[in-house]
Amino acid sequence: QMQVVESGGGLVQAGGSLRLSCAASGLTFSINNAGWFRQIPGKEREFVAGISWSGSTSYADSVKGRFTISRDNAKNTMYLQMNSLIPEDTAVYYCAAGGNYLQNVYDYWGQGTQVTVSS
Repeated sequence: QMQVVESGGGLVQAGGSLRLSCAASGLTFSINNAGWFRQIPGKEREFVAGISWSGSTSYADSVKGRFTISRDNAKNTMYLQMNSLIPEDTAVYYCAAGGNYLQNVYDYWGQGTQVTVSS
């Protein structure tokens, strides 16, 4: 069974940092595309960052220069390093994998982890 599970969310002050992790089982990040998305209640889920199986990365304009997506193939874990956080980054963050990197369409989704940035 393919599964991805997020961790690392929490409460942080504006200007602070958090690192989200996404651990996979039944799926290997090094040969799959993956990404991070976020959702605010009442709004559609939006793309945050993606990483292709070959290591190419892409970011939403709103997080460029502040967030970094990466993966550790040995640990089969993907990360989202979030720096210079602002209150507008408050959302539930989802890990996704196993889909199309260019179209931001993924097959497997985690349950989400809450990130709250206080002003």
